[in-house]
Amino acid sequence: MRHLPLYFLFLWLPLVAHAKSLPDVIDQIRVGVVGVGTFQASRRPPVKILGTGFAVSDGRHIVTNYHVIPRILDEEHRERLAVFTGRGKKTQVHSVRVLETDRLHDLALLAITDGKKLKPLPLGGNRYVREGSEIAFTGFPIGMVLGLYPVTHRGIVSAVTPVVIPAMSSRQLTPRIIKRMRDPYQVYQLDATAYPGNSGSPLYLAGSGRVIGVINSVLVKSTKEAALRDPSGITYAVPVRFVRRLLKRARQVD
Repeated sequence: MRHLPLYFLFLWLPLVAHAKSLPDVIDQIRVGVVGVGTFQASRRPPVKILGTGFAVSDGRHIVTNYHVIPRILDEEHRERLAVFTGRGKKTQVHSVRVLETDRLHDLALLAITDGKKLKPLPLGGNRYVREGSEIAFTGFPIGMVLGLYPVTHRGIVSAVTPVVIPAMSSRQLTPRIIKRMRDPYQVYQLDATAYPGNSGSPLYLAGSGRVIGVINSVLVKSTKEAALRDPSGITYAVPVRFVRRLLKRARQVD
């Protein structure tokens, strides 16, 4: 077997040193992932998880999907919007308020109001990653049925695809589809399975942990797959460029 010249070894070694194993990346990501929902002390159980979110910026701000945020709170019985951290039964509750929203891309930015600071996740750039890139996402697909245990799924970016496709006929057009067609953009289609509680989960590169998108199948499927009689189990994610725009609008530039 021929030996590689030392010159090529020096080029190769930094690439090896830079790569991380997925378990190491998950350890890095997990501490910044939260459950998003409501808390009501008089309710049993008092915690209700509606989706997932993740810390950004200074660690006092949380990104999630807009559709995860409840429209009405039972303020008479002190129900409040909250995020949940910790692991297992040792769950901590942190009150939050809605700071900024982007309904078009189904994103929301929350601010933690009790002073808690989490470890923010690193955000990728505005460029789309290549199809075939290995990815993972971490969230709470079954809420707190078994306690607060973050779950990670992995796969690849199978396509960069339009959020909406032209309808086959006018009968398939809905106000929501028409709205998306006025401002079309591309999303990530993933070869990985997400569940309802994964809404708002960070989508990140498996080798670095850099966030490239936000898991969101509700918004995309309601437009892109409207022409299908039986919607598929494909998972979609909104690119991180729209998270950056949201942070900029809220003046929490990352």
